[in-house]
Amino acid sequence: MIHVLIAEDHQLVREGIRALLEKAGYLQVVGEVSNGQQAWEMAEILKPDVLVMDIMMPRLNGIQAAAHIRDLKLPTQVILLSMHVDEGLVRQALQSGVRGYVLKSSVSEELIWAIRAVARNETYLSSPIASILVERTVKPNAAGLGDDPLESLSPREKEIMQLIAEEHTNNEIAEMLYISEKTVEKHRASLIEKLKVRNIAGLVRLAVKYGMIDKDM
Repeated sequence: MIHVLIAEDHQLVREGIRALLEKAGYLQVVGEVSNGQQAWEMAEILKPDVLVMDIMMPRLNGIQAAAHIRDLKLPTQVILLSMHVDEGLVRQALQSGVRGYVLKSSVSEELIWAIRAVARNETYLSSPIASILVERTVKPNAAGLGDDPLESLSPREKEIMQLIAEEHTNNEIAEMLYISEKTVEKHRASLIEKLKVRNIAGLVRLAVKYGMIDKDM
């Protein structure tokens, strides 16, 4: 039996994934959560074999949550679900310890194959994603590699930037992260300077452009 934790902020989608997995017979859903913070916290408690998680999650996105799970050295293998084929996000995900990256358009039998693969400590990528990575490996000088300004940010800076982009106030961020408002303000000013934007709107545009938050939020 493979034990699976589901992290998805839309209840109907979450229920659909649960129904799909439970039909397989050998997959047991041990829990459901609705944001990235809850995902790694629940993974630490339940230690499921596999965490199936939407990449665009509130509080912490899927890549950030996966990095927490990697740093905690949990036995849980992470599969991210995404709406789009984005090479930059895939590379970030793999660097954060993600073992599976599945397009939401493929959430059917392919998700079950992915779960079986990562449970065996294999890596699984949806076919369109794998094709792009192979092409970039063959043509390493192709445009679009190494130009993500968010790569220079620390995990804490990325966390604060996402919360800013989600329109949380300094006070709310301070309470969430157990830090002072003054510290949040310092991070905010540092992010603006480091990313060479003029204001918070510029931070939000970068967060959307590089997949930190959903552009439809």
